[in-house]
Amino acid sequence: MDNKADQKWSENLDKIEDPLNEKFSFFEFIWDLLKTAIVVVVVAFAVKFFLLQPYIVDGNSMLPNFDDQECLLVEKVSYRFNSPKRGDVIVFHPPGQNSINYIKRIVGLPNERVEILENKIKIYNNKYPDGIFLDESYIPNNYLTVSDKKDGLYSVGNDQYFVLGDNREHSSDSREWGNLPKTNILGKAWLEIYPFKNFDLVKHQNFAD
Repeated sequence: MDNKADQKWSENLDKIEDPLNEKFSFFEFIWDLLKTAIVVVVVAFAVKFFLLQPYIVDGNSMLPNFDDQECLLVEKVSYRFNSPKRGDVIVFHPPGQNSINYIKRIVGLPNERVEILENKIKIYNNKYPDGIFLDESYIPNNYLTVSDKKDGLYSVGNDQYFVLGDNREHSSDSREWGNLPKTNILGKAWLEIYPFKNFDLVKHQNFAD
């Protein structure tokens, strides 16, 4: 009898949980959750501030290619290794307004002259000293491109860009507030993500220059 009783007591002892072990297991679980949360926050921070960031188009200045309230994903990496190109659609702070984000298309590059002539854009640079008209097939024929200057000429400085909205009659752009410094560029429009019917990579115009 005594042996059986001792064996039963021993079995019961084996089943008793150490409350300290339970407490440590709980704290380990919380610590694992905390570490996971820290990693997620760090990755999200890195993606938002260094890689990708969503923006909402506000207004009609880029019609018909980008709609009001359309959501775009902007990438911030490529311009760290390559210079912006003519035809790129970019998001930026307009000069002197760091709290505002604009979306426009690059038309003039550093050290060029841009002329708005007879509803067209003409570019003067070292390759084309006499000027060359841009083939802007992304602009509908009934959209007008007009200048706010009598001679229609604009000079672009070093590390500056001349940007225009695609909807030229309803756009606040370089014609109004001047050239865009490169340092104001936040990134290049990369992906149209909403509305879902527009889900696609952003199409940038390629010019042979």
